[in-house]
Amino acid sequence: MRSDQIRQGRLAGERSGDLEHFLASMDADRWIARADLLVDMAHLLGLSRQEIIDEAPARALMAALLDLYDNGLPEEAFDERFEDVHAGKEAYLIDRVGEDFGGRLHMGRSRNDEVATCIRIRLKEEILALVRSLADLRATLLDVAAGHTGTVMPGFTHLQHAQPTTLAHYLLAYEQAFSRDTARLREAYARVDVSPLGSAAFASTGFPLDRAYTARLLGFARPAGNSMDAVAARDFAIEVLADASICMATASRLCEELVLWSTSFVGFVRLDDAYCSSSSIMPQKKNPDVAEIMRAKAGSAAGSLTAAITIVKGLPMSYNRDLQELTPHLWRGVEAARQSIPLLSGMLGSAAFETERMAAEAGKGFSTATELADVLVREYGLAFRTAHRIVGRAVRHGSLDLAILEAAAREAADLSVVDLGLTQEKIDAVLDPRHAVAVRKIVGGPAPAAVAAQISEQRELLARDAAWAEETDSALSSAFEDLILEARRFAA
Repeated sequence: MRSDQIRQGRLAGERSGDLEHFLASMDADRWIARADLLVDMAHLLGLSRQEIIDEAPARALMAALLDLYDNGLPEEAFDERFEDVHAGKEAYLIDRVGEDFGGRLHMGRSRNDEVATCIRIRLKEEILALVRSLADLRATLLDVAAGHTGTVMPGFTHLQHAQPTTLAHYLLAYEQAFSRDTARLREAYARVDVSPLGSAAFASTGFPLDRAYTARLLGFARPAGNSMDAVAARDFAIEVLADASICMATASRLCEELVLWSTSFVGFVRLDDAYCSSSSIMPQKKNPDVAEIMRAKAGSAAGSLTAAITIVKGLPMSYNRDLQELTPHLWRGVEAARQSIPLLSGMLGSAAFETERMAAEAGKGFSTATELADVLVREYGLAFRTAHRIVGRAVRHGSLDLAILEAAAREAADLSVVDLGLTQEKIDAVLDPRHAVAVRKIVGGPAPAAVAAQISEQRELLARDAAWAEETDSALSSAFEDLILEARRFAA
C-alpha cells in the first residue's frame, strides 16, 4: 500500500517510526473499524442520492466497502504509516479501485465528523450492552434478596455494629444504586444519539448533503444541530465515562464487602471457587481475586474520567488533535464496567451466605439499643433525647439489663424506668434483633413486608429498563441491517 495520501499535497518528507507511532491512533481505532465502514456506506449512499457522485465510482466503492465489511479490514489499514484507520482504509480503497474512484468517497466529509460519528455509534452499542448487564445484575440482586427477607444480619456505620437489618435489605440498597446507574446511562444515550456526519471539518460543507437521511441510515435520532459543536464536543463521552465510573464505584463498594465478608473473622459469605484463586506458597488460601481486581477496575474507570476531563478542559473550538488522546480513555473506562458487571452478577448468584453466622452477629455491639430507646419513647412517654441518654449511659456501664438501666435512668435523668413499668421481659423482647427488624416496616425499611414491596417495585422498574434496552438495541440493529441491505442493492 502507498504512503499516507493525506500528506502528499501540503507536506513533504518522511517521518521516523517513533514519530509515526506517537501520532497514530490505531489501537483505539480498532474499536471503531466496523462503525467506520457503516459510516462510509451511509455517506456514499447519501452522495449518490444527492447526485454528488456518479454511479460508476459509487458502485465500485460500495462493492469494495461491502467486501471489507464482510471480510474485515486488512491489517495494512492499521499500519502506523497512516495516522489513523480512516486514512489507512482510504489508501486501501484507492489501491483497489483507483484514485479517480477511491478518491471521491471523502467529498463533503472530514475525518473530524467521520470519527465523531464512529465514536457515537460504538458508544451507543456499549451503553446498551452495559444496560443489559446491569439488568442481569439487578435481577440477580432481586432474586437473592427475595430468598433472604428473613435473614437477619448486622448493619454497620463506620464499620461498627449499628442496627440489625436483613440480607435482603442490604442487597436491595445496591440494587437501588445500580438502577440509578441504569437511569443515568439511559439519559446519556439520548445525548449520544445525534449524528455529526456532514459537519465536515467544523463548518459543514458546500455539497448539498442530506444529513437527516444519513443520520437515519445510521440509526441516529437526528443530525447534530451545530456543525462546530458536532466535531468538537466530547462532553457526551465524559458523561458516559462519569456514569461508568459511578457504576464501578458502587461495584467496588460491593466487592469490598464481599472481600470482608469472606474473611475467616467475619465469615458471612463463601464465594464460589471459580471467582477465587489460591496462593503459590500457602496451600490453604482461597483469595477473592475477582472482587479485588474489580475494585481496581473502578480506579481505572475513574482515572479514565479524570484524564478525559483534563484533556478537554483547555481546548479552544473547534477540533484539536488532543481529542485523539481522549478516545483510548473512553474505551478503557467503558470496558472496565462492561467486563466487571457480568462477573459481579455471577459472583453474587453463586455465593453462599452464612445465615447462622449473620444472625449470631446481628445483636452484638448493642446493635438493638436504638430500638430500646425508641420503646422508652413510644411506650413510656420519654423525650427521645432523655431515652437516648439513659440507654447510652447503660451501654457505658456495660449492660442493658433492667438493673443497669434503672441505675442509668436515675443517674442521667433522675427518673425510674421501673416505676414507668419497664420489665426485664420487655427488655429481652425489645433487644431481639428480629423484633428490631420487624417493627421497621415503613416504606424502605428492612421488615419482610417492606422489603417485599421494594422487591416488587424494583422488578417493575427493571422490566421497563430491560424492555427499553431490548427495543433500542433491536431498532439500532435493524437500522444497520437495512443499511447493509441498501448498500448491497446499490452495489448489485
